[in-house]
Amino acid sequence: MSRSPGRKQENHKISRELFVLTYGALVAQLCKEYEKDEDVNACLDRMGYSIGIRLIDDFLARSAVKKCRSYSETADMIAQVAFKMYLGVTPSVSCNSVTGNEFSLILDKNPLVDFVEELPAERASLCYCNLLCGVIRGALEMVHLAAEVSFLQDRLKGDAVTEIGITFLRKPEDRRHRRN
Repeated sequence: MSRSPGRKQENHKISRELFVLTYGALVAQLCKEYEKDEDVNACLDRMGYSIGIRLIDDFLARSAVKKCRSYSETADMIAQVAFKMYLGVTPSVSCNSVTGNEFSLILDKNPLVDFVEELPAERASLCYCNLLCGVIRGALEMVHLAAEVSFLQDRLKGDAVTEIGITFLRKPEDRRHRRN
């Protein structure tokens, strides 16, 4: 028997849909376990962080990328390679600071919310996709780049776009190791 050429893409789509549905069930369960949205957000961030510190090895092995020389290259790599590889989307990147250490990833389509219409009114401060922030933060930390990652805008909350903010915490010259 031979496989049709579209078979692999079909399996990828099914597994992505299964992931999205499972993620929705996870968030729903966390909302039942925690009364405060801040607790759910923190839990999602911790889970994402744990995923990120493990996912970076897979990313580096599968993508064969070279070392990034600037924060701008790093932000582009996250958007153009990592998001495409793991979520099937490519966010646009914009620099938000003169110092070049703050970036935004703007998602026209967020695959994690494919089956979510809106957040319940009593969960207005829930950051449904906070797992992504933890994943990015954990992966960056494993390549020795400390960063703060948070949602700046969210379509689930009525914003025009979904925007993830990344602020690198060290100056580029702090990353270089000096030899004596």
